Amino acid sequence: MSTNSQTSRPVVRPLIERFGFPHLLAATLVMVAATILLGIAAKATGSGLACEANWPQCDAGPYNLLPANLPSFYEWFHRFVAMFAGFAIIGTAVAAVRLPDVDRRVAGLVVAGLVLTPIQVALGRETVTTYTMDILGLHFWTAISIFVVFTVATVLVWAPRLTAGHVTGALVVGTVALPAHVVISPTVMSDVTTYGPSMQMFQYGVTLVILASVIVATIIGRRRFDEGRLTAFLSATAVLALAVTYLGRQAVNPAFDTLYAVGAGVLFVAFLAGVGLTRRASRTSRTPASR
Repeated sequence: MSTNSQTSRPVVRPLIERFGFPHLLAATLVMVAATILLGIAAKATGSGLACEANWPQCDAGPYNLLPANLPSFYEWFHRFVAMFAGFAIIGTAVAAVRLPDVDRRVAGLVVAGLVLTPIQVALGRETVTTYTMDILGLHFWTAISIFVVFTVATVLVWAPRLTAGHVTGALVVGTVALPAHVVISPTVMSDVTTYGPSMQMFQYGVTLVILASVIVATIIGRRRFDEGRLTAFLSATAVLALAVTYLGRQAVNPAFDTLYAVGAGVLFVAFLAGVGLTRRASRTSRTPASR
């Protein structure tokens, strides 16, 4: 009986045991990003208004399963994915707190994302029932905050597997993504009719890529390089990327156009310089895997 009790294991093991916490965290990050982009599509099409101030249901009939038209489908699908993203955030937070081998910094970040989630849900309701630009702005930046928190947590969890080459690679991604961000911004695309839902989703997708790239470069750069000036440079690049992201969001205001253009130019130069500096540092330095 003792042997049987030791050898018998449940056929279906918990998801967290089968795939591991890093995979759960990465999947949650993907769902957060998808929710943001679907929210951009819903805003761009005015789909929240299609629900006629109904929340959390829209006009989708029994159990909210049958959207009445395409605009309401956008909003319905956004809420549908957001619901599962919320469940994923809750599950990730519970796992981060309960699993003994999860870094306490990571657990703290995930819990912070959990705290922001009901605030984001409440703001999402207000975008439908009230729909003011201030509320839309708060809703967007809270979503970005959740994305940044989960990106930082994900990079910290996967950091032992990431090398100095990944720092250079992240900066290369930023270098490629930034011109696309500028070209499809309202500053350049002054014709509002061409700045449609697909274009807006693409631009904000590029925004998330830029933010993720500087987060990877900064966190992994601090782990892989000992040179203080280089790590400070990478941190400054991340701060500049956040500023450019903010200005790009405000670029519909002509007062911010010049600041956005100048900031994007400086950031592009910083990305190029970072690529060169990290390539040189990775060839000359031999740093420990972690500190």
